[in-house]
Amino acid sequence: MQPVIIEIDEDSGFCFGVVNAIKKAEEELDTVGSLYCLGDIVHNSDEVERLSKKGLKIIDHDDLSKLTDTKVLLRAHGEPPATYKLALTNNVEIVDATCPVVLALQKRILKAWTENPGAQVVIYGKKGHAEVNGLVGQTQGEAIVVENENEIDNIDFSKQIFLFSQTTKSLEGFKILVEKIKERMNEGVNFVYYDTICRQVANRMDNIRKFAREHDLVIFVSGKKSSNGKVLFEECKKQNSNTYFVSSADELEMSMLSDKPRLIGICGATSTPKWQMQEVKDKLLTIINYV
Repeated sequence: MQPVIIEIDEDSGFCFGVVNAIKKAEEELDTVGSLYCLGDIVHNSDEVERLSKKGLKIIDHDDLSKLTDTKVLLRAHGEPPATYKLALTNNVEIVDATCPVVLALQKRILKAWTENPGAQVVIYGKKGHAEVNGLVGQTQGEAIVVENENEIDNIDFSKQIFLFSQTTKSLEGFKILVEKIKERMNEGVNFVYYDTICRQVANRMDNIRKFAREHDLVIFVSGKKSSNGKVLFEECKKQNSNTYFVSSADELEMSMLSDKPRLIGICGATSTPKWQMQEVKDKLLTIINYV
């Protein structure tokens, strides 16, 4: 009987922005023992719980409005200018962990909006997503957010357009959107578009497709709130129908091994910690030995 091989995808796990945010949080926690964080530091409940045990307290914007004379960490997603203004008013010290890629995008959107009065800033992104809220905030709420090509009727094609993308959106989806807008633009009207998708995230799509095809069974590990996790899992499922989504090792079931796979792959989102994928591997080994 051939042994079962379990491999963890080396390319899965935290992106740079999340690593940086967690590092900053842990540095503060190791120094003072407690720290507020505006929103979940990462869309992974187990990692949030781990940091909560070290003293990280998750708050929302309503909570922030009531805080004074304290420190608050801004996560990698970034925040609109109004958040910084409120913190200044309330004498709240900001520990800014905004991802450098997101921060650069915010500055580009602000520049396009301020230097081109009358033009439309369009953002390809998920409505209500924390990063998108921060991007829209650069335009005082005027930017138009479209989630896919079916929503471009909200755009005025007789006016100049500057198109940007949420950093974690699909590169394929962005290209489709660009072509659809080009088809609708009025003659002589300027359409400028910027591919602002983070390549560390975008490249994972091709990597994860290959990883899924190379294994008999794929266990995809991600928090249920992760937009990136949903997209990557769906792509894994397309490549390998024998793919399962779990948020932790506790969700593994013996039925997942019913086809007696010989090569099992474990992968995850940009918000999935390596230690969690290792826990899934350890639990799988326990189940296999039991069977």
